[in-house]
Amino acid sequence: MEFKVSKELIQQLEEQIVQKNDKELEVLLNDLHHADIAEILDELDFDDATYIFKVLDSDKTAEILLELEDDLRENILSRLSPKEIAEELDELETNDAADIIAELSQEIKAEVISELIDVEHAKDIVDLLRYDENSAGGLMGKELVKVNENWNVLTCVKEMRIQAENVSRVHSIYVVDDENRLKGRLSLKDLLTSSTKTQIGDVYIRKLNFVNVDTEDVEVARIMQKYDLEAIPVVDELGRLVGRITIDDIVDVIKDEADKDYQLAAGITQDVESNDSILELTKARLPWLLIGMVIEIVASKVLEGNQNSMQPYFTLMIFVPLLSATAGNIGVQASAIVVQGLANGTLKDFSRAYLTKELSVALISGMIISLFLFLYHSVMYQQYLVGFAISISMLVVIIFAATLGVLVPLFLNKNKIDPAIATGPFITTTNDVFGIMIYFGIARLILGY
Repeated sequence: MEFKVSKELIQQLEEQIVQKNDKELEVLLNDLHHADIAEILDELDFDDATYIFKVLDSDKTAEILLELEDDLRENILSRLSPKEIAEELDELETNDAADIIAELSQEIKAEVISELIDVEHAKDIVDLLRYDENSAGGLMGKELVKVNENWNVLTCVKEMRIQAENVSRVHSIYVVDDENRLKGRLSLKDLLTSSTKTQIGDVYIRKLNFVNVDTEDVEVARIMQKYDLEAIPVVDELGRLVGRITIDDIVDVIKDEADKDYQLAAGITQDVESNDSILELTKARLPWLLIGMVIEIVASKVLEGNQNSMQPYFTLMIFVPLLSATAGNIGVQASAIVVQGLANGTLKDFSRAYLTKELSVALISGMIISLFLFLYHSVMYQQYLVGFAISISMLVVIIFAATLGVLVPLFLNKNKIDPAIATGPFITTTNDVFGIMIYFGIARLILGY
């Protein structure tokens, strides 16, 4: 059953904090998962959250740190000494510890690293800090189990026992050569069923998925998703095994990428959350609103230029909002499918077959919508030629919007620009201008005004 923060529990905790009853606080919280405690701390004010954090053991608070909201984690860390922070990091795996250290100022960072008890742990953390946070090197952890291809099974088992003490979960057993170059992986079944004198080089599996330290995090996520991997090894430029990435790290990448794409599609230019300041939220939203306003001014000028000459055909103006909305929806639908295909790898580049398919869908949809529109206009206004002009214009605009919806994200992706931009205001506002121009252009040709 999923844990839910209750008002009663928050009230109990606040009462115990006032009374400084540390033992009762431990009783209330010790049996809870670290993610649930983090959720509770996010509900408390900074002082109370920090008090509870200092009451609990570091083996638990270290995991809690990873689950806290960014502003609360930053506040708690600012109230801890470098030695206290180091005690928390000693309990974490290297990649998680590196993520937290990266948030600290340069001065505090150096002090915290110097306070780490485990020297090897400290070296691994420092090594991870040199990689870009959006690369495989920035994601990977150093904790893994590896064996040499020249060992026999007996030696292998002995070494694995020693290494496993520092690994919370053994996803795979990697095989390397004398230069630490990744050669393959070892099946646990093969290890258990082989003679103790069997050479690892005779039984390990050579086919293995891996990534380079410079591989982008979204590409790592795509590979792990495609091959249904729980973990993937990371190698350096010389092919040496330097770390591994686990599925829990990739889930965070997928979530962050989905959040970013969703915000881009909504016309939000930078990563923001609901608890950010008014200024930050405004800065993220305003650029596309201003761009949209300028584009819509162009559309209004097109309308203004046609206003006087089309007075005998007043219904043309009535159907402009319908045309804009329909074209915008068609464009967003088409671009959303393309962006999804680019994200999951089912669509890698321009495809004439896919464009033809999308245009076929637009043609069928457009014909149905246009026919319905013609019948409606004919019944309501009895202006059959005007209705025909509106219907043909709608059909052409729908096909244009679908074409734009397919080609724009492909163009952006080819030029290394996030194609998710094309699923929001960019498509709708662009379709507004060109759609209205097409609409009145066709109307002029048919009606001759």
